[in-house]
Amino acid sequence: MSIDFSPERWEKIRRDYTAWWAGDLKRPLVHIELPNAAHPRRPEPMLPSKSFHGHYDLSVSAEDIVDRMDYDLSCCKFLGDGYPSVWPNFGPGFAACFLGATLEKGSDTIWFRPQQLCNITDIRFEYDSKNQWLTRVKDICRAAMQRWEGSVQVGMTDLGGTLDILSTFRPSESLLFDLYDHPDVVKNLNWQIHDLWWRYYDEIDNTLQPINPGYTAWSPIFSLERYYMLQCDFAYMISPEMFDEFVKPELAASCRKLSHAFYHLDGPGQLPHLDSLLSIPELKGIQWIPGAGAPDCSHWPEVYRKIRDAGKLIEVRTDNLKIFDTVIEQLGSGEGLIAFLRPDSESEAKEFLDKHHIQV
Repeated sequence: MSIDFSPERWEKIRRDYTAWWAGDLKRPLVHIELPNAAHPRRPEPMLPSKSFHGHYDLSVSAEDIVDRMDYDLSCCKFLGDGYPSVWPNFGPGFAACFLGATLEKGSDTIWFRPQQLCNITDIRFEYDSKNQWLTRVKDICRAAMQRWEGSVQVGMTDLGGTLDILSTFRPSESLLFDLYDHPDVVKNLNWQIHDLWWRYYDEIDNTLQPINPGYTAWSPIFSLERYYMLQCDFAYMISPEMFDEFVKPELAASCRKLSHAFYHLDGPGQLPHLDSLLSIPELKGIQWIPGAGAPDCSHWPEVYRKIRDAGKLIEVRTDNLKIFDTVIEQLGSGEGLIAFLRPDSESEAKEFLDKHHIQV
């Protein structure tokens, strides 16, 4: 195998992440991946590497995409709690395409458009077993299972939040008015999407299991039980009262379907909803992202303390070792924290891991 990661290291990943989820790991999880730090033991494929797999033409086979992933992983070193992982990346809220939205490619992004704009009362969502994008994701997952046979963790594609998916078909300003003008219709559509969302999740998961080592999402927090990073980016535009009415019931229902549910808290506009989120018993953790233009993670100790005091786990969304160290110092310990770090060098990474008594 061209990827340097032994079965013994996989066993340690399973043991330490399981202890972290249970609150028994008395240190932070520190996932370090060093790109281009290893010498691949295989030739580079002709297919170029792309961050978004939706940028590949549909004529490119799933096997060739997975082969490119394999080469990129073979160039990496994984230190600390890091491990080889990938996920089919078609952009956030990709389930909208399973429901009929059109995928549009930008030079360094992907977004989704409705085929036509409809009134909220005219929208219906149905399952389509022949949807080309659902088929594409499952083909990539199937090819990954055949190629790696469980030696690489393959994460769930970014399905998105249910109201975020609905906002693809009712662009945000329209959907905001719909909350006032047609609240029952919005709730009904949100639950329609919820049911379909879980059908997609289970269908893709059935392609991955039982070969896949465990569960991850676009944020690769490893879990032996079902995990997902839930979200509702639309929520930054609504009040806490509307959050509790339109978002929280569906979100809590999804948390109950997962063994390990996290929430993607994106930007200061979502902070008014934090208390409501923390009151969901089945929600295991929060990923706090300060957002573009806001002070970095080291400037929000009160947010992290509130999350920790509620008994939740925390993903500190920074790749900077010094910032993560500052957060640990502010909280008094790194227990219950995880970060995905990108040091400038292997020596810097080893120094950091040694400081926190983590095996390289």
